[in-house]
Amino acid sequence: MAALARSVLVTGSNRGIGLELVRQLAASPRPPQHIFATCRDPEGPRGKALQELAAQHPSIKLVQLVNLPSIRGAVRAVGSHLKDQGLNLLINNAGVSSHATLRSLDSREIALVSLLQEFLPLLEKAAKGVGKEGLSCSRAAVINISTKLGSIGLCLKVPEAPMYPYRASKAAQNMVTRCMAAELQDKGILCVAIHPGWVKTDMGTEKYHPLGQNSVQGILTVLANLSQDTSGAFLDWEGNTLPW
Repeated sequence: MAALARSVLVTGSNRGIGLELVRQLAASPRPPQHIFATCRDPEGPRGKALQELAAQHPSIKLVQLVNLPSIRGAVRAVGSHLKDQGLNLLINNAGVSSHATLRSLDSREIALVSLLQEFLPLLEKAAKGVGKEGLSCSRAAVINISTKLGSIGLCLKVPEAPMYPYRASKAAQNMVTRCMAAELQDKGILCVAIHPGWVKTDMGTEKYHPLGQNSVQGILTVLANLSQDTSGAFLDWEGNTLPW
């Protein structure tokens, strides 16, 4: 089985789903040559698990992402590692906490568009690689980790808390995914939103169950099978299509 992608960047990778994505990518039979694991403070105490993982796998490079200047610094750092190859796969896992309120939201938590804009030249470079046809994660792709709670079509009830800011942020993220899929398809870049399942993380609630490993295994299986037919889709970790 071929590697999912030559190079992968995962945001929010110091905990939860992001950390497990990095772990499973690095441990896969055909791991990516470059795994860029980003978080706000990769060298600090909250990045300890990520530091330990990077010590075991030379393919993992730790990169700081906090605000626009750090995003631009990350683009330069990633570009220097990849040379003329470009970035194949960007997995945006960082997001707004489900406990966030309208007052607590800040620019660091709604920087998705800036992130995609800054990394777009590296994605475009990968998409133009020799022998690259169709749409796939091995060519160039943006995967946004979303949630069914952001689905306007489903409009799921959450009895314990309405979580309006969180759900609104995810609905907006879904719109960005859909728009980017339409805009970037002709450039050879695939865009998909994925609901990871009810996974217990420190951003979730006690009703989320600890299926992190299974969820990430499912996500990676779904990513390996994405194509032009699924670009612009909203899928769950088992590959089922969800309403926007």
